[in-house]
Amino acid sequence: MRFKPLSPFATRCMLATLLTLAALLPAPGATQAASPASVIPGLAAPMLPPDFWIARLDAPDALVLDAVAIDAQNAAMRRDDASIHDPLALPAQLDRAKVTGWIEALSKRPTAPRFTMAGAVDAATVDAWMHALALDALPAQVTPLFGLVVRRVDLRAFPTATRVFSRPEDTDIDRFQEDALFPGAPVAVLHASRDGDWLFVVSERYRGWVDAQHVAIGTRDVVAGYAARAAAGIVVTGATARTVFTPEAPAVSDLQLEMGVRVPRADWDASRVLHGQVPAFGHIVELPVRGDDGTLSFAPALLPASADVAGDVLPYTRAALIRQAFKFLGERYGWGHAYNARDCSGFVSEIYRSFGILLPRNTSAQATSPALNRIEVPAAMPYAQRLQLLREAEVGDMVFIPGHVMMIIGHVDGEPWVIHDTAGMSVRNANGAIARLPLNGVVVTPMTPMLSGENGTTIDRITDIQRVR
Repeated sequence: MRFKPLSPFATRCMLATLLTLAALLPAPGATQAASPASVIPGLAAPMLPPDFWIARLDAPDALVLDAVAIDAQNAAMRRDDASIHDPLALPAQLDRAKVTGWIEALSKRPTAPRFTMAGAVDAATVDAWMHALALDALPAQVTPLFGLVVRRVDLRAFPTATRVFSRPEDTDIDRFQEDALFPGAPVAVLHASRDGDWLFVVSERYRGWVDAQHVAIGTRDVVAGYAARAAAGIVVTGATARTVFTPEAPAVSDLQLEMGVRVPRADWDASRVLHGQVPAFGHIVELPVRGDDGTLSFAPALLPASADVAGDVLPYTRAALIRQAFKFLGERYGWGHAYNARDCSGFVSEIYRSFGILLPRNTSAQATSPALNRIEVPAAMPYAQRLQLLREAEVGDMVFIPGHVMMIIGHVDGEPWVIHDTAGMSVRNANGAIARLPLNGVVVTPMTPMLSGENGTTIDRITDIQRVR
């Protein structure tokens, strides 16, 4: 069996991996917690704070794109990328065939074995899922309704909350989980499940099924007006922010807002008591509320002064990009935004959203988006040339392999380093055996030790590098 020659860095990493695996095994009778630096080959503790990477940059606070250039970038994304939708621009009526095609493209009858927590899925269960789509109930002309999401809600491939897996032991990857939508997101509602509990919606970056109780229906103009006010409102710049808990207004209490989410400021005098609290020590915002009949209204809510928010999107600099990425460090990986978290493509898109930059939802669309500065990496490109591309990559560049995206944060002695939200990585130990590290979160790793299969490297699998510049 022949192996590709290892770089000096990778050779050092092989030795470090042996120590890594030993560090993961506690001594008899002892409890041992492994630090990140002991788990990732080549990683040292000083490399964990964002300032380590920022200090290595020339002019880290220089603008990469100004507001005008970002607006132009987003306009190109909305114009040229087929994965981006404008739900508020849909016509007054849509042909049944078009809506049926959108639903069937997502809600495909499973052909491979599927499992739930209760065991193997039988044919009757699959039939029930297909029946719930209620495609026979679609009228010849579909009239869109418009609404706003009122709480973080899962976007599903089928109108069911049942978690569905490819293998009974792989319960982290729910095959029906597509994405999540956040408070204030505008949607067009095109259809309802047979029981009425789920809605098929079009959002800016995805189509799918959502729990009806988390969408409030209004007119197109009212929904568009809220979206316009939000575009000039408060921006969440932390990994998350939560509204203040308030028993007086449960509809806007303890709501989770994600990085880059924008909400309007409320027209409320800060000296007036709000939900039993003087609101002067926070940010008074306006949030959508769903009535008992499903209709849309609005209510003031309070974000605490301690929340990581800003009055506008952040200036797009390399230093700010690194700081935003590191705010997620250690967060649990959540496929399709499950586990109240995010996955690899959600991770990078929410970082960029805090600068007002729109990216597609999934890695397949991100990797090939015509609106970005794409470097296509042909399958036949030699390893050395691929490595050189990575050594020339800039902070913020997105590196894609099938089904995964990583973001460049810098280079150390010629070694490219990335931050990414990943289920895990494989490395080779000093004995030549492959060891799998179940990282399951946002981590910092070098590129060259990462393996793919028995004889391949992750670098060999790179398909594209995308740059927002």
